[in-house]
Amino acid sequence: MGEALRVAYSPCPNDTFVFHAWTHGRLPGAPAAVVTHADIDVTNGLAGSDRFDVLKISYAALPLFLDRFALVPCGGALGRGCGPLLLARPGTGLGALPGATVAVPSERSTAYLLLRLWAAAAVPGGLGRIVVLPFHEIMPAVRDGAVDAGLIIHESRFTYPQYGLSELVDLGRFWEQDTSLPIPLGAIVARRDLGAPALAALAGTIRASVRHAWQHPDDSRAYVREHAQEMAPAVTEQHIGLYVNPFTADLGAEGLAAVRALLDRAAAVGAGPVVPPGALDFPATLSEVHQP
Repeated sequence: MGEALRVAYSPCPNDTFVFHAWTHGRLPGAPAAVVTHADIDVTNGLAGSDRFDVLKISYAALPLFLDRFALVPCGGALGRGCGPLLLARPGTGLGALPGATVAVPSERSTAYLLLRLWAAAAVPGGLGRIVVLPFHEIMPAVRDGAVDAGLIIHESRFTYPQYGLSELVDLGRFWEQDTSLPIPLGAIVARRDLGAPALAALAGTIRASVRHAWQHPDDSRAYVREHAQEMAPAVTEQHIGLYVNPFTADLGAEGLAAVRALLDRAAAVGAGPVVPPGALDFPATLSEVHQP
């Protein structure tokens, strides 16, 4: 692939776990990588620049960049039972949501898109003011009464009881019951102008990195902990176990159908552009994808 690939992904345990083997030289023959860690709301914005070759972005933001970036069929976050939650203080019911102030981690996030899809049918009159906060500030804001409700992602689904909060809606459950499909959360994308051979090699490298992480879980432990901030080890393990699953190694037909369903529904409610047929196809065929 020539020069090192410029890669950006979040410091969350699932991403550091998945990409450790590749970015730390555990895969002989893999392309070199220069890594930037940034929360996904930041990487959604970075996809609009020419600074990176490979990024982790929200599936909700994917249509904005499909002209320049291809969806890589591995490495991302998609699964069941792992969707965002809408939280509030105890005693708050769904009847309080019309006109409510709701904190969200990003207006380009899949979490916010799922909230919009649910609220379109479930909240007469719609939600009120939307406030964007870093995801780790949302639960304190709800607890302290700065906002009426908060949309949480990542490990917050394991820790929100510590803030004395209650679940109003499991948006992942809403999605799964409505579609019978897994929940598309975060996508790996790569520049189309790398070319099909390089993209095939990249997909093979990411798949090999995922499998190495599963086969050698202790190998990445220090790297994961370095970027997990104050997250308890038990929560880190729960986080990885939930968000790194068979869809991470291979999106497959079911995963691709879930992505297509999400983006089609977003377009139907005016939450994103229409994605034309073929735009989600990976430029390299599966037979071309090889591992280092």
